Amino acid sequence: MLFVPLGYNQRITMSQPTGTKPANQQEGFVRALGMFDSTMIVIGTMIGSGIFIVSADMSRMLGGGGWLLVAWLVSALLTIAAAISYGELASMIPEAGGMYVYLREAFSPLIGFLYGWTLYTVIQTGTIAAVAVGFARFSGLLFPVISESNYILGPYQLGSSYAISLSTAQLTAICIIALLTWTNTKGIQYGKIIQNTFTVAKLGSLFGLIIAGFTIGRNAHAIDVNFGHFWDQFNLTPVSAGLTAATSFGLFIAICVSQTGSLFAADSWHDITFAAAEVKDPKRTLPRSLVLGTVIVMGIYLLANVAYLMTLPIQAIQGAPADRVATAMLEAIWPGWGSSIMAVAIMVSAFGCVNSLVLAGPRVYYAMAMDGLFLKSAGTLNKSGVPAKSLIVQGIWSAALVLPRTFDSSTGKYGNLYSNLLDWVISAALIFYILTIAGVMRLRVTRPNVERPYKTLGYPVVPLLYILGSTAILITLFVYRGPTTWPGLVIVLLGVPVYFSMKKSVH
Repeated sequence: MLFVPLGYNQRITMSQPTGTKPANQQEGFVRALGMFDSTMIVIGTMIGSGIFIVSADMSRMLGGGGWLLVAWLVSALLTIAAAISYGELASMIPEAGGMYVYLREAFSPLIGFLYGWTLYTVIQTGTIAAVAVGFARFSGLLFPVISESNYILGPYQLGSSYAISLSTAQLTAICIIALLTWTNTKGIQYGKIIQNTFTVAKLGSLFGLIIAGFTIGRNAHAIDVNFGHFWDQFNLTPVSAGLTAATSFGLFIAICVSQTGSLFAADSWHDITFAAAEVKDPKRTLPRSLVLGTVIVMGIYLLANVAYLMTLPIQAIQGAPADRVATAMLEAIWPGWGSSIMAVAIMVSAFGCVNSLVLAGPRVYYAMAMDGLFLKSAGTLNKSGVPAKSLIVQGIWSAALVLPRTFDSSTGKYGNLYSNLLDWVISAALIFYILTIAGVMRLRVTRPNVERPYKTLGYPVVPLLYILGSTAILITLFVYRGPTTWPGLVIVLLGVPVYFSMKKSVH
């Protein structure tokens, strides 16, 4: 019989899926992640390639340096508020599975499953594919043979709008996914060594970028345009037909819509909770690493944008080739060398990000399998104490998402299907975040006597601020970004019949 939430203490002693071990009894996991390791995973999953790119599109919508920084500050406040609130759940239920478990406990197994379903089908696997291809693209700047237009197979058309291909860039991405999947099957110790090494390296790269912008790249013209006219707006791109950030209402909408870039660049901050069963003293370590990691990353993101504004006038940020703002900044500082320097920095960042995503996701599928809601084999650990079969299943689907392409018949250009999928589920992911933070408040009411080693700072104001702010963004996306928002709900809802089918098969 599938678990129906009763109460945390009751759940761990009474209600387990037929034929499985209790989800809290995860004897095979090795508690190898300390405070430093956990914080590095938080930072590593957050920092991919977004910070180097998304400010271009944000600046086009917002029009000026002041409003660009305001938008990033909003993202920082929301992300940190979420981490502060989320820590209560992490200390209260320190099990493998993170948000899947929290949603299951706070609301229902169905809500938890829909998150896990979306995580596996798109969120985690699609992000792994996207970051791996990002690694390959920037590798191509150093090794021209690696290119999305250098085909090994195809492209073969699948109707008028889609195709499938295998280019050298796609092959490189698949090899990265395969390599990091394999290393993570060897045990958490291998995964954390790779994670710590590359996260420290990417932090060094970002600090170097910021220092270069504040010192060598300091440009009097850029400073005059961006800071001398801090609230002025230049070359505004409409948010929708007839609506720009030039009006107060339009500015509010633009800030909300721009969060799709900044919040996505800061996403996955909670992935460490997926691996809670492998964290030392998780009731103390998880809340601290969540808050510390998010504060560090969001602080760096704000400083990076200040560095952009000190080096490049807002018009140059808006028109950065391929939206690569960081590359344009370094090219302005070191002409001819900037692209190569940035390529190496992003490759390091992307490699570490893929590793952290590969490491964390399978712990969710493990928890789902223990509840009879995923492949049964995914609920087992190998001799190294990691869910190797979950890793392999995730790796296969992530690699598969690298292959399909979108095709624009009007331009003859190919895109990537996972990009569309990720655009579609950004709003759906935000729904799950809102529900999880609401779960903090719900569990305060439904389970007041459960031990809470850490309680949310500023409760109930902090979680309420996150819920209200994120809900405003969500509503704005549904109204003004409907074509890329509503399909995400379809992907989520497709999980409903899958859930009932799997539930039926357990009985």
